[in-house]
Amino acid sequence: MIGILSFVGFTALVAIISYFATKKTDETSSDGYFLGGRSLTAGVIAGSLLLTNLSTEQLVGLNGSAFTEGILVMAWETLAAIAMVVTALYLLPKYLKGGLTTIPQFLAKRFDVTTKTLTSALFLTGYVVVLLPTILYSGSLAISAMFDVPELLNVSEKAALWICVWGIGIIGSIYAVFGGLKAVAVSDTINAIGLLIGGVMIPVFGLMLIGDGSVFDGIARLQTEIPEKFDSIGSKTASVPFATIFTGMMLVQLFYWGTNQQIIQRALGAKNLKEGQKGLLLGSFIKILGPLIVVVPGIIAYYMHQKGLLNVSAPDQAYGELVKKVLPPELIGFFAAVLFGAILSSFNSVLNSSVTLFGIDIYKQHINPEANEKTTVKYGKLFGIILAIGAMLIAPFLSDLESIFDYLQQVNGIYSIPILTIIFVGFVTKRVPALAAKIGLLSGSILYIISEFIIRPKLTNNALEEAKINGVTNPEALKIIEVDTYPHFLHIMAILFVLNVVIMLLIGYFKPRPEVYKQEFTEDVDISPWKYAKSAGAIIVAIVIGVYIYYS
Repeated sequence: MIGILSFVGFTALVAIISYFATKKTDETSSDGYFLGGRSLTAGVIAGSLLLTNLSTEQLVGLNGSAFTEGILVMAWETLAAIAMVVTALYLLPKYLKGGLTTIPQFLAKRFDVTTKTLTSALFLTGYVVVLLPTILYSGSLAISAMFDVPELLNVSEKAALWICVWGIGIIGSIYAVFGGLKAVAVSDTINAIGLLIGGVMIPVFGLMLIGDGSVFDGIARLQTEIPEKFDSIGSKTASVPFATIFTGMMLVQLFYWGTNQQIIQRALGAKNLKEGQKGLLLGSFIKILGPLIVVVPGIIAYYMHQKGLLNVSAPDQAYGELVKKVLPPELIGFFAAVLFGAILSSFNSVLNSSVTLFGIDIYKQHINPEANEKTTVKYGKLFGIILAIGAMLIAPFLSDLESIFDYLQQVNGIYSIPILTIIFVGFVTKRVPALAAKIGLLSGSILYIISEFIIRPKLTNNALEEAKINGVTNPEALKIIEVDTYPHFLHIMAILFVLNVVIMLLIGYFKPRPEVYKQEFTEDVDISPWKYAKSAGAIIVAIVIGVYIYYS
């Protein structure tokens, strides 16, 4: 009962604060609704960025991976800091100078409207078909288990899943559709504070438990007794081989933090470049500490499991079992509430970005070019409602998939690298034509689909079947055969990125655009940079490199 009261109370508190924080924002204008009136400050931007990124996928999935592989999976967190530095110093100034509301807007100016529309359609397809239903499904599983909804409401597990999906979906829709970006960002910031506090408590209490009351003794015991879990250099059979850090991993991070509308929209809503840069760099510094929340607990759970202090039947159960083991009963309700906030944040952030893309890049551009800002916002909200209902209807059926996270990871690659490619070429060249961008989008998507969904399964299945015929049954040996048969998917992303860049450059060489592209600047946003931005960025990069050297 205390847990439920904490959950309801904290959720209501966030809603009330968000309501009063957004009362004076003009939600009838595009800037007011889609970008929070371009009024977001550094703290709000950093908090919203981090909580939009951090959800049950990371808390459960990465800690599960750390349970199995150790600290090497921190690459997904620490390398994000470098991508955020690049975004703050290089990409954000260009975005704000152009007065952009969406990334596809830049593509319309650099290439043409068709390129912008294709990119928006790719973003929306990824959000609608995969990301929104996945967030609802995975979040609902966590909430249903945490509150034991089937027993609480005396319903089946399937019915409990539907109830949680619609509960999260409806509350998230209220924030995203009716509150706009500022409501999302404010609620994110409050939840981020709670999640950081709760998230840090888990490893602290865990280390105190295994260190007989001392956090430092707990760390020493882990490093002494399971040193293999503190090697940051992944072998070729690891989920993140060390070589991938220099290839596809950085490309994925640059796409996510620098071009993904769901994420960059927070920085685009900055009141000026200085606040945007400070927000991104503050977020990147905190991101370096991310492994404390999404990696270290998995290692603690592994140690406790080995010592018989914890019973973990599957890696993805490690985090939940550790939370129940180390948190005092009176704090479990609070942590459940902030975890719900993280789930909610991911859903409403993606939904808000989808509304923005549709309203500005599709409705205003193609359906009703004469629409004023109030009408654009109105139909953007209507689209958001339809989108949310569709996602809530689809989400429960994802239970038929073997691995929802593998599915999400595979499908995201279809649009991430093609979009990153054309944005990169758009920024660094002046004569590559719109034709090259269209071909780059199509070739990148098609080649990735062929590689990952046709060639990879065929070659690896043939290799594994041949190995078994030859008497190879050892799981580790079969894993080596599998990874030797076809390159890691992150390497494939890097190969396709380079190939697509070459294709676009060749088209630009033989059929260049008639006039040199010149970026138009706006005076609506103060683009004076933060004077310490480069120094702060250099320090953050140095810390990331130092962490890898220390744990290598």
